[in-house]
Amino acid sequence: MLIDNHPFQVNKQGHLEIGGLDTTILAEKYGTPLYVYDVSIIRDNCRAFVNTFDDLGVKARVAYASKAFSSIAMLQVVKQEGLCLDVVSEGELYTALQAGFPKERIHLHGNNKSSRELSMAIEHNIGCIVVDNFYEIDLITGILEEHNKEIDVLMRVTPGIESKTHQYIMTGNEDSKFGFNLQNGQADEAFKLLHNHKSIRFKGLHCHIGSQIFETDRFIKATSVLFEEISKWNKLFGYTPEVLNLGGGFGIRYTKEDSPAPYQSYAEALVQAVQQHVEELNIPMPEIWIEPGRSIAGNAGITLYTIGSMKDIPGIRKYVSVDGGMTDNLRPALYQAEYEAVLANKAMDPVTNEVSIAGKCCESGDMLIWDLPVPHVDHGDILAVFSTGAYGYSMANHYNRFPNAAVVFVEKGEDKLVVKRETYQDVVTNDLSYE
Repeated sequence: MLIDNHPFQVNKQGHLEIGGLDTTILAEKYGTPLYVYDVSIIRDNCRAFVNTFDDLGVKARVAYASKAFSSIAMLQVVKQEGLCLDVVSEGELYTALQAGFPKERIHLHGNNKSSRELSMAIEHNIGCIVVDNFYEIDLITGILEEHNKEIDVLMRVTPGIESKTHQYIMTGNEDSKFGFNLQNGQADEAFKLLHNHKSIRFKGLHCHIGSQIFETDRFIKATSVLFEEISKWNKLFGYTPEVLNLGGGFGIRYTKEDSPAPYQSYAEALVQAVQQHVEELNIPMPEIWIEPGRSIAGNAGITLYTIGSMKDIPGIRKYVSVDGGMTDNLRPALYQAEYEAVLANKAMDPVTNEVSIAGKCCESGDMLIWDLPVPHVDHGDILAVFSTGAYGYSMANHYNRFPNAAVVFVEKGEDKLVVKRETYQDVVTNDLSYE
């Protein structure tokens, strides 16, 4: 049976399973904290987007936003599913190359790309650079001239759409560090620099309005804003975009308050909106690109913890501490993200208590979940937190010098370690003596 509307089962022993394997056995085998992914869910999420575009007969690219979770194994799964890849740093690009990801399917993002990052991308002939600012246009031009090369680019614009999400993950509003503003003429100026550029092949526009968005109306509105600009450039310069990248940010279920739409509905809404504008302008249908990250990895992952100390404050709350926290899941401390969890070894036991899950970092704000309904809790129980597949490992840190947790993939009833747990020697490996 499914548990709490999350895509995981409970076995006959009353233990939570992932990919057909008992989570308590995985915790014993690999230790905790432990990130565990059901690879079949990753694949299903990839195919939900790809198959929808195929069914609609629309030329499209689905690029996994690797910032959600980047590792060699993860990128190899994405590669197997035929997706493209969105990277935002040298480190993410290097990981992609180590994973054997096809270079022509890699897209480079970022609001402050360095000359070194751009040179690396151009040297490896990646598929596309998403241009974010005027400084970057100058850097790219100089590097291309130096190496006598050309490259495809998209222009990132901010459409002035405020998505219904946390302000820290809102990216499409006018007051944003990302992209060229449409309202103040920056996009027009950038267009003039890129259109008919001698070494930059200007393929089209890109926008991203934020993350963890449930409604399709904001994506449709952003598409309309882009086509207002495209219509103007078409009339003035005869311009028609080859590509329209409408970003990602499609929401997933973290708690019962979240009601994400089926992934297919996002793709269908975007295609319908673009087709309508294309018909009105009487221009060819551009290739549609999207960049799902969280919606590929998020609900495929759980994090397992071992319960340690407890503190009961009568009339206030009971704190239950685990052996991880803001070092392996920064989101609750960073922007008050909410999660659901169960005791993996008591997944079917009746709920009798309400506790708050504390991390072990030396910070009062290191709280993973407030007011979690649970059965009776014992020291040594295993806590499983759902929907931690995105922005858990990728935002992990060494605060209090805690080593990063291990990552395990599960598929077809088999488990495989894909990221080793760090040792204390790993933590100090770059430290130099002052004596």
